[in-house]
Amino acid sequence: MTRGLPPQFGSDNYAGICPEAWRALEAANHGHAPGYGGDDWTRAALDAIRHAFETDCEVFFVFNGTAANSLALAQLCRSTDAIVCHAMAHVNVDECGAPEFMSGGAKLVTIDTPHAKLTPEAVIAKAVAPRDEHSSRPRALSITQATELGTIYRPDELAALCDVAHERGMRVQMDGARFANAVAAQHATPAELSWRAGVDVLCLGGTKNGLPAGEAVLFFDRDLADEFARRRKQAGQLASKMRFVSAPWVGVLAHGAWLRHAAHANAMAARLAEGLAGMGEAHLLAPVEANGVFVDLPKHAIDALHANGWRFYAFIGDTGVRFMCAWDTTAESVDRLLGDLREALASSAR
Repeated sequence: MTRGLPPQFGSDNYAGICPEAWRALEAANHGHAPGYGGDDWTRAALDAIRHAFETDCEVFFVFNGTAANSLALAQLCRSTDAIVCHAMAHVNVDECGAPEFMSGGAKLVTIDTPHAKLTPEAVIAKAVAPRDEHSSRPRALSITQATELGTIYRPDELAALCDVAHERGMRVQMDGARFANAVAAQHATPAELSWRAGVDVLCLGGTKNGLPAGEAVLFFDRDLADEFARRRKQAGQLASKMRFVSAPWVGVLAHGAWLRHAAHANAMAARLAEGLAGMGEAHLLAPVEANGVFVDLPKHAIDALHANGWRFYAFIGDTGVRFMCAWDTTAESVDRLLGDLREALASSAR
């Protein structure tokens, strides 16, 4: 069995389990407990989420983000409906048609606006009511927070988008795979960035913030959750040993570790962006507001970093790359990456 990789910037999914989640998982691994969510750990996790969001929402745990997003959208849409989202949205480009499959055929209507952020004007232009049965009816607006380019919606921006959607009879689903990073970056409350702004359903990410697995689907309007428990079961997303999905949530929520870890990841991204600012051939592709840094680099520099063992993704074309920071990213690893990049750029100039 080989040891793990040294710290990398390919994805916050690369990181291991944070200490708080690990301790809670180990603590749950004693004795017997009822299955399918009838255990004390799951009850505690549900209460912790409701406390964090300051509301008595319906909460369901699933194994991963694709299931969370797709089942939530399927709950909001009929097969004849349409889902409005950004062209770069995970639901559009990274989920293998799961939202369409889970909903029985709901159409994705995409918008390509700068920095992966939707605008009310763009939504109004796309969310057009059909004239007859030949067109799908816009029924859901899907917003990603933080976005696929690491940008963040402010509470007022979210409220404006939610108002536009609700005025047109649409519900709002939020892909919150990196929701904690957005909360930590703005010093806002989870409530201010979700239901108080008008979000109807939030898919709250845990995996990218130190959990071993598992996301939570939060229905702020409880009526929207009708029969969702059966939908989750039908999709194979109901864990029989639910305590091992829910216990890590107790660990990270109990004393605010989820936001501390997110804030640390954000700070490491800011450190990386600051270091890149002095490199003339490195050009940021989007503001650095959460834990992702998107930068255009010369191809020879990308090749040199790969040759030095660094793992990261080309995200926009061949030279627009993504560096993701995680809860366990160290300042030393950021500085080593910057040093290797600086050397790569300098060698090409010689």
